[in-house]
Amino acid sequence: MSARVRAPELRGRAWLNTGGKELKLADLRGRVCVLDFWTFCCINCLHVLDELRPLEEKYGDALVVIGVHSPKFEHERDPQALAAAVERYGVHHPVLDDADMVMWQQYAAKAWPTLSVVDPEGYVVASMAGEGHAEGLTRLLDELIATHEAKGTLHRGDGPYVAPPADDTLLRFPGKVIELPSGNLLVSDSARHSLAELTPDGESLVRRIGTGRRGRTDGPAGQASFSEPQGLCLLPDGRTVVVADTVNHLLRGFDLESGRVSTLAGTGRPWRSAADDGVSLSSPWDVTWFEGRVVVAMAGIHQLWWFDPELRTTGVLAGTTVESLRDGPIPDVWMAQPSGLSAYGKKLWIVDSETSALRWVEDGELHTAVGQGLFDFGHVDGPGKEALLQHPLGVSALPDGSVLVADTYNGAVRRYDPVSGEMSTVDSGLAEPSDLLVTRAGEVFVVESGAHRLVRLAPGAVRTVEGERHRTERPPSPLAPGEVTLDVVFTPAPGQKLDATFGPSTRLVVSAAPPELLLEGEGTGTDLSRRLVLNPAVPKGILQVVAQAATCDADVEHAACHLTRQDWGVPVVLDPAAPDRLPLILRGLDA
Repeated sequence: MSARVRAPELRGRAWLNTGGKELKLADLRGRVCVLDFWTFCCINCLHVLDELRPLEEKYGDALVVIGVHSPKFEHERDPQALAAAVERYGVHHPVLDDADMVMWQQYAAKAWPTLSVVDPEGYVVASMAGEGHAEGLTRLLDELIATHEAKGTLHRGDGPYVAPPADDTLLRFPGKVIELPSGNLLVSDSARHSLAELTPDGESLVRRIGTGRRGRTDGPAGQASFSEPQGLCLLPDGRTVVVADTVNHLLRGFDLESGRVSTLAGTGRPWRSAADDGVSLSSPWDVTWFEGRVVVAMAGIHQLWWFDPELRTTGVLAGTTVESLRDGPIPDVWMAQPSGLSAYGKKLWIVDSETSALRWVEDGELHTAVGQGLFDFGHVDGPGKEALLQHPLGVSALPDGSVLVADTYNGAVRRYDPVSGEMSTVDSGLAEPSDLLVTRAGEVFVVESGAHRLVRLAPGAVRTVEGERHRTERPPSPLAPGEVTLDVVFTPAPGQKLDATFGPSTRLVVSAAPPELLLEGEGTGTDLSRRLVLNPAVPKGILQVVAQAATCDADVEHAACHLTRQDWGVPVVLDPAAPDRLPLILRGLDA
C-alpha cells in the first residue's frame, strides 16, 4: 500500500467558466475531481476534451472536471487567447489559467495531456498521460463513487461551472475557406458546427449547411450536422466538396447541387493503432487535391493520408505517428500535427503546426523549408534555416511559386520564396489567422478566426521582422549524464489486463534531439523500461518517447480491446548531481 498523497491546492493566474469565483480544493470536497492538464494547441488535448464530455454528462452530480491550462506556446499565455479557445472548443467546465506552469510542476505532469484524479477526500488516486482513457476512467469513477457513497464522503450536487455570455456574429471561429465555381466562398464555421456559403466579398450569408449543433447526421443541408469541421476541398467534378469533419473523425461530402451531406470515409471513432489504417481517421484538419487524390492532413496522428473519392478508400501517405520533425523519403518521416495543405504543380505544401514548420512533399520526399523542432518558435524572418513561425495552421501557394502562410499564433501572414529561400512578413496584427485563399481573380482572403471573419489581405510592401525568438519555457527534467533508466509506468485500468492477442502488449520508441544526446538506447522495443546512456558532452536536449500498451477486459465474454498511447517530448538538462532515473506515467493508480 503506497502512502496517500494530498492533492496540491489549486493556484493560478485566473479562473474561467466560474462566474468570477476563485475555486479551492475545499469547494470540491465530496466530489470526484478530474484535473485535465491541457494546452489549446495540442490535438491530443482536444481529443481528451471530447472523451470527457460524456463522462461529465453521465457523472454530472458526482464529478467535477477542472481544466488546468498549462501553455506550450507564447501565444497561449495570452489570457484573451485562452478565453477564446475555451469557447472555440466548447469547454463546459471550469478552467484554471496556469500561465506560469505552477500546477504543472505541483502535480508532476510531463506530457500534454495529463489527467490527475482526486477523490472526494482530497487525495490524488490516479494519474494518466495521453488520450484514450475514457473506458478506464469510467471504471475508476464507478469504483470511487461506490466506495465514497458507502463511506458517506460523497456529496452530490451542482458543479461550479458558469457559462459565459454568448456573442452573436455571422461566423464563429471559422477554420478554412475555398472558392466555389459560382464565385461564392464556402467557409467551415467551426464553432457553429456547420458550413457557411458567403457572397464573393465574404460579408453576407447565402446559405448555411448544418443545423449549427454538434452532431454527425447525414441528409439535407438543413438537417445535417458536423462537429467542428475544418478543411474543405472541391473535387474535379465541380460539385462535390470534401469536408474534414474534424471532431467526428470523418470525411464528409457536400453536394453543391442537391445540398445533401453524406459520409465518405471514417468510422466516427478515432484511430488507435495500425490495425485502423485505412479505416478510422484521427482529427482530419485539412484536405486538398494532389496527384489525382485527396490528401488529408491527419493532425491527430501526425500523418498525411490519401483518399480516393471514386473507390472510397483511404491509406497512409506520409508519417509514422511519431510526433517530431524528420525529413526523407515518405512514408518513413516524422510530422507533428499537420494542419494546412496547398498543392501547386509537383509540390504539396504543408504547415506542420506543432513544429512551427513549413514543409513540402515532392517526388516522394518530405523537405523542411522553415522549422527547427517541437520547442523552437517565434516571429523571425530571413533565410529559411533561421526563420521562425509560431503554430501555423494555413498555407496557400501563389501563381509565382511562392507560398503564403497563416502564421496563426503570431497573428501574421508570412511569405516564403523557394527560389531565394527567404521568409518575410506580409501582414500582422491579425487575430489567429487560420487559412488563406487566393481567388481566381487574384484577391487574397485571410480567415481571421479569432475575429470571426474573412478579411482581404492588404497589398503593400513586404516587411522584415528580426526579433521575437522563443523556446518553450517548460521546466526541464534534470538527469545524470551517463547511464540512466527510463521507466514508463503503466497500470491497467480496473477490470482490464494486458493483451498480447495481436503481438506484444507494450511498445516503446525512444529518440533524441539532438541525436548526439543519446549514446545508447535509441530505437523500438517491447519493454517499458530501458537503459539509456546520455552524452556528457551534450548539456541539454529533448528525449522523445512514444509508449503504448494494449489491454482487454478481463474475465468477460467478447472482451473489448483498448490501446493506450502517448508521445512525450521531455526537455532534459544534464547534471552530475541529478537522478539517474526518468519515470513517465502512461497510467498509474494509487495501489
